[in-house]
Amino acid sequence: METAIHSTDEKNTLTSFFSKNTTTMLPIYPQLPKLKHTETGNFFLIAGPCVIEDEKSPFAIAERLVEITRRLQIPYAFKASYKKANRSRLDSFMGIGDEKALEVLQAIGRQFDVPVVTDVHNEAEAARAARYADVLQIPAFLCRQTDLLRAAAETGRVVNVKKGQFLSPEAMTHVVDKMKAFGNSNMMLTERGTTFGYQDLVVDFRGVTEMKKNHVPVVVDITHSLQRPNQPAGVTGGNPEMIETIGRAAVAVQCDGIFMETHPEPQKAKSDGANMLMLDHAESLLQTLLKIHKAARQ
Repeated sequence: METAIHSTDEKNTLTSFFSKNTTTMLPIYPQLPKLKHTETGNFFLIAGPCVIEDEKSPFAIAERLVEITRRLQIPYAFKASYKKANRSRLDSFMGIGDEKALEVLQAIGRQFDVPVVTDVHNEAEAARAARYADVLQIPAFLCRQTDLLRAAAETGRVVNVKKGQFLSPEAMTHVVDKMKAFGNSNMMLTERGTTFGYQDLVVDFRGVTEMKKNHVPVVVDITHSLQRPNQPAGVTGGNPEMIETIGRAAVAVQCDGIFMETHPEPQKAKSDGANMLMLDHAESLLQTLLKIHKAARQ
């Protein structure tokens, strides 16, 4: 006789499993005083344009995202690079000037009372950007740079380290160990795809579960994961129609946060326009992701 699929023993086993793991159903948040709506248990969002393109448009983008996340009760941090150091071509846009861009970031944080996130590329930049930003982000290509990690850690700011496209999720435990040794455990790890051939990336969602073993917030970058790097023209391509697909999978495996770059007109963006989300699509996407997130928690 076949054993019933939903036997009493099986139900008891499943109940025991989920009761032991209920704490993993709730996201881990970075320790940021300005991060609102953390009582909701919703995933947090890091979002904004790729780079500060001018002194006005970032405020409009921030205002829109703040309104959306307030309505949806999503903890939110504004992100934009104050400079783009990692460029393929010499004529690619790098920024409006470091000091000017950092001041824009700081002003956005103050005006909208939200944390702001920006990239740093060397030790001097870490110390400088820490005066303006709440979160220092280590680009994926630099995630193994010990001196950079030390400099970022020693600022006392929250540090978001993007997993290198060349690293396994398991290898990121060494990044966490370094940060803790440098006296800063207030950090995040971000999945942003793994190199697949010369001109593509893939996301292995087992990596979210693996990196969560480090007991720090784990974020999935749903836009950079869709890049098509190393194009002959020297401009990175992308596959933005798959943003929702990556986002759905990310919240289904219970990532703590979502990272995405967004712009009112991605085709006119001065960096990474090929893989950015159109700003007008942000609210409907987040509504969809919230539904899946809440279902996954149950």
